[in-house]
Amino acid sequence: METAPRFAVERTLGRLARLLRMLGFDTISECEHSRRDFTARVDPGRVFLARSRGGRGEPHFLRRVRIRSDRPADQVVEVLRALGIRPEAIRPFRLCLRCNEPIERADRGEVLGLVPDYTWETNETFTRCPRCRRVYWRGSHTERALAEIRSWMRRAEGEAGGGEPEGPATRLAGKEPTDSA
Repeated sequence: METAPRFAVERTLGRLARLLRMLGFDTISECEHSRRDFTARVDPGRVFLARSRGGRGEPHFLRRVRIRSDRPADQVVEVLRALGIRPEAIRPFRLCLRCNEPIERADRGEVLGLVPDYTWETNETFTRCPRCRRVYWRGSHTERALAEIRSWMRRAEGEAGGGEPEGPATRLAGKEPTDSA
């Protein structure tokens, strides 16, 4: 199995960074660090995603992808196409959207008072980021997010039309996603 790509994104692509994290890709974002700190944190094995043409102060990367679209959903499709990312590489809802840390299971009792009462009463399973302590759970946004991910995969694979795809993007339905507080 091929190693999943890891990303570094320039300051103007903060929303793209969150969406790539939602897909399960290790993604660091310049907008979360000073330029000097960002450059120091980036190892050359990451794929650099940028809107700019490149230049001064940019860290050295083995691979760079220039993003042309203004819309974050279209930017995701650009990345999927440019790197030939297949549905099997997608591991949605495994990383904290805020800080890029792998999320961990949380005892239900630990999140009492940290999530809405209805959410606590109707959910048995919760996860939490060990760094920022954000709580995640399976909720109403989950199916909408998975539908959006399937749509991105169809577009990236060049499939046209609506409805449920018959190709590999359908496998995303079996993931165990979560929503967050």
